[in-house]
Amino acid sequence: MKPIQDTFALLQSPKRIFITTHHKPDGDAIGSMMALAHYFIKKNHIVTPVSPSEVPDFLSWIPGIELVLNYEAEPKLATQAINEADIIFCLDFNDLSRVKSMESLLEHAVQPKVLIDHHMFPKPSFEFGMSIAEKSSTCELVYDFINLANDNELIDATIGACLYTGVMTDTGSFRFPACTASVHEMIADLMRKGLQHTPIHEHVYDSWSEQRMRLVGHVLKEKMEIFPEYNAGLITISKADLDDFFVQTGDTEGLVNYPLSIAGISFSTLIIERKDGIKMSFRSKGSFDVNSFSRNYFNGGGHFNASGGQSSQDFIETILRFKEILSEIHPQN
Repeated sequence: MKPIQDTFALLQSPKRIFITTHHKPDGDAIGSMMALAHYFIKKNHIVTPVSPSEVPDFLSWIPGIELVLNYEAEPKLATQAINEADIIFCLDFNDLSRVKSMESLLEHAVQPKVLIDHHMFPKPSFEFGMSIAEKSSTCELVYDFINLANDNELIDATIGACLYTGVMTDTGSFRFPACTASVHEMIADLMRKGLQHTPIHEHVYDSWSEQRMRLVGHVLKEKMEIFPEYNAGLITISKADLDDFFVQTGDTEGLVNYPLSIAGISFSTLIIERKDGIKMSFRSKGSFDVNSFSRNYFNGGGHFNASGGQSSQDFIETILRFKEILSEIHPQN
């Protein structure tokens, strides 16, 4: 993969740019995609941002969100956009399988693919890129990309709002270890450029539906198990739970973090039974590596303290297997 600076020559004149991110996008995915889109529009490029699936409601306020195509709902328009593109930017994922039903479309695209991402072990699917696992978020890397292009003066309050969303959500509101001095320096720069951070926090964290609030209460009371001998917590959500609480895209965001608020718990897992299979999220604090855990046991990966996985077994079998593994490895603080 060539350094991302090598794309600057390709972008000297107006181009048609296709930007995408991973399936089931989160704050960093949408924030980075839209920040880059607004930046390229300022540079007189023609930009089409495409999400492989629906954007969650808590991100529906993001500036320019009306420009985003949902591939699952509008596959013809998205396919036309990629066919007409001169260059493709892939944000917040490093394996084409992470775009699900768009995978074949990206695989067969002949245009240069550019990666901007902070996950470990990128696949060799990209011609250019910046992949730095130590960075807090893909939004921080988009900020770095704009600065590498000597275009810091083009960052305004709109781009700042998009960038702040991704950094805030991926750092757990600036409390995770990846929130370095450079992150705070970036936020200070964005604030000087007009960023209003309080409304963003309210949009993301204070705009729940009543049903989502009731789901959280149900999950914490009925669906959370704590294993103090292993410093671990487990939350399990069945298809019946999803139906009972009319769960929408984004409603389960952040649930995996709740057990980590309990004293002595350093490893938390969320297992969800979805229509397309068993999905798993892993979070940790301290020295337990959930990236290795998910890769070794559940065909996943991500970051040292945050990763995802999946299971080919059914819901109950997956829960039982997880508990067996837990008793074998004895994760510690």
